[in-house]
Amino acid sequence: MAGNDLGSLLGGLLGGTGGGGRSGSGSGNILGALLSAFGGSQGGGGTGGNPLGALLELLTKSGLVDQKDSWVGTGQNQSVTGEQIQRALPDETLRKVAEQAGVTPEQAASDLARTLPQAVDKLTPEGQVPQAASLEELVRRQSL
Repeated sequence: MAGNDLGSLLGGLLGGTGGGGRSGSGSGNILGALLSAFGGSQGGGGTGGNPLGALLELLTKSGLVDQKDSWVGTGQNQSVTGEQIQRALPDETLRKVAEQAGVTPEQAASDLARTLPQAVDKLTPEGQVPQAASLEELVRRQSL
């Protein structure tokens, strides 16, 4: 399934870093589930067909501009809390992500708060969101 492949790719991109006692694939799986919710497999669901762009746009609209900009930019990554992620994501999206990852919505938000800054930073190495036909293509490019 594309979500599992995406989770593996993201886990590899993040260097197998997991948190909270999970394996490296845990971080990738939660991120893969989130980005798949924004159309990660087909490249739909957002700005220019890029699910990462759609996610970043949602974070901007939710008041997390400074954090988002720090992740995309080349400086220090600002942190974000699980509560901020819960407020930023639509309830249905967070429920779907949590279900796919096998955790509660609160745990999903906490995991995303911990891993999203690093993932966005790695997916935007030149300070901007690269265009790609799909998120899998984007992650593969960054993993090379």
